[in-house]
Amino acid sequence: MIALYFVLTALVAISAFAVGRARSQRLKVAGVRLHSLPSYHGLFLAAICTVPMLLAVAAWTPLAPRYVEARAVAALPEALQPATGLEHDARMREIVMAAEGRAQAPSPEVAEAGRAYVAAQTTSKTVLLVAGILAALAAFSWGLPRISADFRARNRFEALTLWLLIACSAVAVLTTIGILFSVMFETLRFFQRYPWWDFLFGLQWSPQTAIRSDQIGASGSFGAVPLFVGTSLIMVIAMLVAGPVGLFAAIYMSEYATPRFRSLAKPLLEVLAGIPTVVFGFFAALTVAPFIRRTGEALGLSVASESALAAGLVMGVMIIPFVSSLSDDVITAVPQSLRDGSYAMGSTKAETIKRVILPAALPGIVSAFMLAVSRAVGETMIVVMAAGLAGNLTFNPLEAVTTVTVQIKTLLTGDQEFDSAKTLSAFALGFVLFFFTLTLNVIALRIVRKYREQYD
Repeated sequence: MIALYFVLTALVAISAFAVGRARSQRLKVAGVRLHSLPSYHGLFLAAICTVPMLLAVAAWTPLAPRYVEARAVAALPEALQPATGLEHDARMREIVMAAEGRAQAPSPEVAEAGRAYVAAQTTSKTVLLVAGILAALAAFSWGLPRISADFRARNRFEALTLWLLIACSAVAVLTTIGILFSVMFETLRFFQRYPWWDFLFGLQWSPQTAIRSDQIGASGSFGAVPLFVGTSLIMVIAMLVAGPVGLFAAIYMSEYATPRFRSLAKPLLEVLAGIPTVVFGFFAALTVAPFIRRTGEALGLSVASESALAAGLVMGVMIIPFVSSLSDDVITAVPQSLRDGSYAMGSTKAETIKRVILPAALPGIVSAFMLAVSRAVGETMIVVMAAGLAGNLTFNPLEAVTTVTVQIKTLLTGDQEFDSAKTLSAFALGFVLFFFTLTLNVIALRIVRKYREQYD
C-alpha cells in the first residue's frame, strides 16, 4: 500500500508538471512575456501537489499503528484486556499472528481481534489514500489559476526548495536531539537507583543479579571504570596499527605510486571497509587469537584465550581504510605549487613530504584519525568474539577485557523490562559514549580551524 501511494505521488507530480508547463507554454505561444520559464511553472505546480501528499503520509505513519492497535485491543473481551505494557505487547503479538494466519488454533476472542486488526489496517490505508488525493487536488486547484505571465514561478519554486533543504537539515538536528534526550532521561532514571559517582569511578562491574545475598553482585555493581579502560586499551591498540599503516599507505599512494598502481591499490585497500565486522570477528577468534596464544606460550607468557591484543589488532586492520582513504584525499588536495616551490629550494621528496605536505594536510589527517578512533570505540562484534565479556580492570593487552558497546549489547539482548538498574545502566553507558565521541569531534573541529590553510 505504501509503495502504491508513493507511485501515485510520483504520477501526480509528473501530471502536475506536465499541466503547469503546458499552460505556461500556451501563454508563451500567444505572445505573452513570461516572468519564468515554462519548466519552472511545471515544477512549482508539481511541488505544491506533492508536498501535501508527503505531509499526509508523514502524519499517517506514526498515527496509523496506534489506531490499528487500539481497534484490535478494543475488540478483545474485558477479561483479556491488557493491564500493563508487557501484557499489551504480548497480546498484540497474538493478534498479529492470528491476523496473518500464523497462529495455530487461536482462541475465538483473539481471532476476532485479528479480524478487527485487519479491518482497521484497511481503513487506515484507505484514509491515507483518500486524504492524499484530496490534498493534491486542493493544492492543484489553488496553484493552477496562479500560472500567469507575471507569476514568479522560479522564485516560488526556489523558495520551496530552500524550505525542503532546511527541513532535511532539521531532520538530522532533531534526530540528534531526540537521541540525546531519550538516552538522557533513561540515564537520569538509572542515577536515581545507583549513584553517578560510583558509576563513573567504581572499579567493579557486575550487572548480573546474584543468587545469594552475600555475593558481590547481589544488588548489581555498576562501576564502569573497567569498561572505560577496556575500551581505551583496545582503541589504542587498534590505532597503533591503523594510524601508521594507514598514513604511510596514503603517503605512498599519493606521492610515490604510479597512477596505474594507485588505481588498483586504493580500491583493494578500501574493500576492507566493506567487509562485515562479524567476518573480522571470526578471523580474530579463529586465527589471530590462537596465534597470539601459541606465540605467548612459546615465549613463556600467560595469554588468555580471548585477549585485548587480538581484538585490537584485527580492529586496527579493519579501520585502516578510514585513515588511508581520507588522508590520501587531503594529501592529494595539497596544491602542486607547494611541492614545486619546495623542490625549487632544493628539498628532496622526503623532506617535501615531511616539512610541506604533511603540515599543510594536518587538519584533514587529524579528522581522519578522529573518525577512525570513533569507529574503533563503537565497534562491538570483534570485541565480543575476540576479547570476551569479562569486565576486568587491567592494562595488560594479553588478558580478556570488554568495552562499553559490548556491555550495551549484552544488557539489551532479548526481552527486557526497562525498569531495572541492570537495563537502565546500558543507557548510562550510551550517554557517556555519546559525550566521548562528541568530545572527539569537538577536538577535531578545533584542530581543523586552528591549522586550516586556504590556497588559491
